[in-house]
Order: sequence, then C-alpha cells, then structure tokens
Amino acid sequence: MTTTLTADEIERYARHIVLPEVGGAGQQKLKQARVLVIGAGGLGAPVLEYLAAAGVGTLGIVDDDTVSLSNLQRQVIHGTDTIGMLKTESAKAAIARINPNTAVETHTFRLSADNAPALVARYDITVDGSDNFETRYTVADACASAHKPLVHAAVGRFDGSVTVLKPFEDGKDGKPNPGYRDLFPEAPPPGLVPSCAEAGVLGALTGVVGTLQAMEAIKLITGIGEPLVGRLLLYDALAARFETIRYARH
Repeated sequence: MTTTLTADEIERYARHIVLPEVGGAGQQKLKQARVLVIGAGGLGAPVLEYLAAAGVGTLGIVDDDTVSLSNLQRQVIHGTDTIGMLKTESAKAAIARINPNTAVETHTFRLSADNAPALVARYDITVDGSDNFETRYTVADACASAHKPLVHAAVGRFDGSVTVLKPFEDGKDGKPNPGYRDLFPEAPPPGLVPSCAEAGVLGALTGVVGTLQAMEAIKLITGIGEPLVGRLLLYDALAARFETIRYARH
C-alpha cells in the first residue's frame, strides 16, 4: 500500500493534518498501519469506527459470533438490518460506509493459543475488546512474544479500565515494562466475574472505553503523547470520575 495521500484523503483527514503533532507524516503512518481488533462487540465497535474514520489503512477483525438484537444497545457498528449476520461481515460493511480507503481483513473464528501467535504477528498493534479472561491472557501472551503493542480494556456494569502493554520494551527508568500478568497474575475463579448477559452493562460506557482504546492506538501509531504503559486508567461512569493507577513488573 502506498503511503502517499490522495487529494480525497487530504480533504478527508484535513482536521488531522492541520494538527502539528499529527500532520501529513502522521496521517501517512495511519494509512500504513495494520491494526488487529479482537471482538466486534461493545468495545470493538467504537474502536473499529474511529480507527477507520482516522484513516488506519488495514483493520483486522476477529469474531466468530453473529449479530443479535440484544447486541444493538451497545454494539453500534451493527444495525437492526444486520441481525443474524456474522459480526465480522456486518462490521466490514459499516467500515466501508465510513471510509472506503480502509481495507478490512476478517477472521471469523475464536482466538486460541494455537492461532493467536501467527495472527498478531501480521499486525502492528492489537486492540483487545474481548469479554473473557481466557482470551485476554491468550492475546497478551501472543503480543508479548511477537513484540507487538497491545491496547487492553475491560468494562463492568458502570465502570471500565484501559491500559497499554509493551512488556518487550524498557520504560524511561530503564526497567522492563509490565505485562498483563503483572496486572492480573491469574484469572479469577469461574463465576466470580459475571458476564454482561448476567450483570448487564450500560451501552454508552462501552463507547467511552472503546473510544479511549482507539485514542491509545492512534497515539501508538503516530508516536504522539504518552501511551498508558504501566498505567491503568479507571473510569467510573456513575461518578463521572477518572483515576490512574501505576503498576510495575513483578
């Protein structure tokens, strides 16, 4: 893929290009980037929409589920007319409407320890929008082994968290950056953390947290700002409060 911006792209991304921190060079980095998004659900929906709109050149989507009516309260990339469709195909069609310049690669299967390493190695960055600890550990381990940055997030009923994992690099203090297992050494016992279907989740919450994930991915691609490496950003929707917790390699 050529990184040269066409006249149409220059107009489309004009509000990015006038930002000194991004500019034409940053927009070209976005065009060249390949981002893998795990899950086209509550978190994956805003991630995919905003990364496509931002001009990310290639988006990979991993999801083996189909769109159901109960998804639509939060999974805004899908619509009533796509109920029953594979989420990968529904999301691909939505991305084509948002930005036809973004190529979409669909991976309609469940991620596993067997297929994750080869898949994440094909992309520059992975954004994890999965909803279970087994997949989160699988994704984190694969990204760490492949030396690929991971933007991780999770949501509860009215709260969420976001962090960026680059355990293969050293921080500004010269010490190795922490990994996912430094944050969560082991998964909670089965049944301790209820699913969205069991506990519920406020739809707009996933929009807030997923959009924060998209922002972190854009920062990583363009090299601007300070990504959430070694920091866990916590969002309490009911109190409208953000807090940041630092964590380190054990």
